[in-house]
Amino acid sequence: MDSSILLVNLALALTAATIGALIAVRLRQSVVVGFILAGIAIGPFTPGLVGDVQVVDALAELGVVFLLFAIGAQISLRDLLRVGTVATIGGNVQVLAVLGIGFGVGQLLGWGQLESVFVGAVLSNSSSTVLGKVLGDRGETDTEHGHIALAWSTVQDLGTILFVVVLSALATTGGIGAELLVAIGKAMVFLAIVVPVGLRILPPVFEVLAATRSREIFLLGVVGLALGTALLASVFGISLALGAFLAGLVIGESDLSHRVVADALPFRDLFGGLFFVSVGMLVDPGFVLQNLPLAALMVFLIIVVKGLIVVAIGLAFRFRFRTAALTGVALAQSAEFSFLLARLGADLEVVSPTVFSLMLAGAAASIILSAPLTAAAGPIVRQIERRIAAAPVAGTDIEPPRSGRRTVVICGYGRIGGLIGQALERRGFRYVVIEEDGRITKELRDRGIAVIRGFADNAVVLEQAGLDRAAVLAVAVPDPIAARTIVDLARRSHPRLPIVARAHSRAERAVLRRLGADEVVVGELELGLEMTRFTMRRLGVSATEAQALVQGLRR
Repeated sequence: MDSSILLVNLALALTAATIGALIAVRLRQSVVVGFILAGIAIGPFTPGLVGDVQVVDALAELGVVFLLFAIGAQISLRDLLRVGTVATIGGNVQVLAVLGIGFGVGQLLGWGQLESVFVGAVLSNSSSTVLGKVLGDRGETDTEHGHIALAWSTVQDLGTILFVVVLSALATTGGIGAELLVAIGKAMVFLAIVVPVGLRILPPVFEVLAATRSREIFLLGVVGLALGTALLASVFGISLALGAFLAGLVIGESDLSHRVVADALPFRDLFGGLFFVSVGMLVDPGFVLQNLPLAALMVFLIIVVKGLIVVAIGLAFRFRFRTAALTGVALAQSAEFSFLLARLGADLEVVSPTVFSLMLAGAAASIILSAPLTAAAGPIVRQIERRIAAAPVAGTDIEPPRSGRRTVVICGYGRIGGLIGQALERRGFRYVVIEEDGRITKELRDRGIAVIRGFADNAVVLEQAGLDRAAVLAVAVPDPIAARTIVDLARRSHPRLPIVARAHSRAERAVLRRLGADEVVVGELELGLEMTRFTMRRLGVSATEAQALVQGLRR
């Protein structure tokens, strides 16, 4: 390859990617959308500058390796197992259900069988990157539906790796037979070698590299691991993507995983951007405009059908409607792996340019719509819940105190609520807890603490705690939507009740104050204030002056 051609195309792709990402960020969209639009702009189907698809593809191969390596390193198998069956079983059921629906739709439209399978696989995945950004911007990462959605997305990622192996084998062997079994057997052998050996050898090796205190040496080790494992996978006839993902997954169990990820991220961002640009270069926008009904069908399958399947599974696991609904909305979008699978199908020549363009258009549109849909879902879900008969999820075996006004009602007994409870116990004050987690409820009841198992944003449950006799209502639930509802309900029925609540941002604090909370504590703000206090004291500032400074900043 001529070095000048490589340099020109690299500069063109990176410049387009930068402009596209900048526009996407200004419009509060994922940078992935900007990269794809940049690829369309320099692709062969649009006027203006045109990049060399083959040259950009060659660079994009590195993007796939580092993208999958970073994703694998950020997945914690231990954390995944802690989430429970709703993510592990529910996630797999959802993937299979969407896969079957996508296949059926493809067959009805006259597409090939393997092509229809690729369609279902592409539709089944959701982006943990988009998910994390949308939930993070809304302060919902620590909510129940946030935890479930992120774990669910991880299960989808693991399932997609299986798709890469099986679909690649099906495309190259032409069907289910001895050759397919051989291909799957090679993948199993590769897994049997890489995972046990990697878990034993890689952590000590990276400990040695870290002990040199040389960032250059450690960085070379990270890059060598990602590329070397990907190369080893190709020797076994397996995709580079699977090799890189497994390398990341193995190193992700190491104590140095955070440093490995930090060093791999610049390569992932650079070459990953080129990968999405290369994907966009294959999209024919003119065809998409001519076939808007089919593109809309893809969006409908991703957002509505997949979202409803997630909601149904959540309800089947006996989660309340709000948790199931918000989880479904959060997962109603596509992922980086969706683009990877679509590109894989195109490279293997089993997905036609027509279907490829439709899948990419639907996936990109779902990502664009993710943030506004999530924002709109909260009020709609609240309206639906208010129309549902207001009945407590469960009662309490221990009667709340019936006399005196020295009782505190704590909504949510997690890290924050637990601290409040411990402080009250040390001073001998009585309190009632409203908690939806069965495990926490049992532990508190075993300790003789009055607990109402249910959701505090349910008016009936909230009143069961005895707000008319409470001295303080402490709203410690992490879900900002639930916190707003609790404060609103309590203030309407008890205008003089002192209410303290937690918030994730100053904007959320303002909302809670408008709803009637007397005091709202912003977690990150208090963290910064305590760090400020410590710094001032170490600089010789007196305790009184440091406290006054902190109070001034808090105001």
